[in-house]
Amino acid sequence: MKELPNPTFPLSQLGLRAALWPVPAATPASAPAAVLAPPAIVDARQGITVSWARHLDDVRAAQRLRHEVFVGEMGARVSTPLAGHDIDLFDDFCEHLLVREERTGQVIGTYRVLTPAQARRVGSTYSDTEFDLTRLRDLRERMVELGRSCVHPDHRQGGVILALWGALAGFMHRNKLDTMIGCASIPMSHNGVTSGDAAASIWRQLSASHMAPIQYQVQPRLPLPVERLDGALDVEPPALIKGYLRLGAKVLGAPAWDPDFNTADLPMLMRIDDLPPRYRKHFLGA
Repeated sequence: MKELPNPTFPLSQLGLRAALWPVPAATPASAPAAVLAPPAIVDARQGITVSWARHLDDVRAAQRLRHEVFVGEMGARVSTPLAGHDIDLFDDFCEHLLVREERTGQVIGTYRVLTPAQARRVGSTYSDTEFDLTRLRDLRERMVELGRSCVHPDHRQGGVILALWGALAGFMHRNKLDTMIGCASIPMSHNGVTSGDAAASIWRQLSASHMAPIQYQVQPRLPLPVERLDGALDVEPPALIKGYLRLGAKVLGAPAWDPDFNTADLPMLMRIDDLPPRYRKHFLGA
């Protein structure tokens, strides 16, 4: 297996809060600091493990799941150098978080995380390609981008995404990062509505209730033409967006249209300080 460079791992101990990820025993003084990969966390009740990718094989497993969900299930068009894998130029700069079914070892959930240092190396975030993020410039030093979130269709009962969020919260806390951004997708075919009307209606609802302060609002580079769509439908946001909103996330602006994935992408921002107390206690033990 090919080792990944993962330059952020030596900078901090990544992991879940102490209740789920016990602090390892002290190493001898002569041992190098922070060189051990964080161990996989086993949730015996749900039969899953949570870990960060350490080898190219791990990343390939995540990319296969992404291809299965985005291309096979959602009909996305991706340009990929490896058949059956969703790969883009940001992958080599990201940390990849994996949830596996403990019994089979199959990857059933994934996120990728672009840190501030790695965003500087690649030159932007993925969100920069869809939105003008100029107003977020003062946040970037402590801002990570979350992307390519997906869960296997047989495991969408909530436990997998909560395990991912727990690991992400630990990552943020341990690395003294406080802001997360990302593009939250609404499929063009959503809740039986096969046009952009569902996305326009969700945007109308959320723009009235969950907008970020104006100093953080951004503009889409390829806007979804919401003014030409029916925004009066009574339709619920996708489960992932509803989950983000429960965690205190805010919408940064109108949706962009992603023609390759055939989705409306909402720019969203979530700050650790805005976590409701019960989620802060659950994810951070504080």
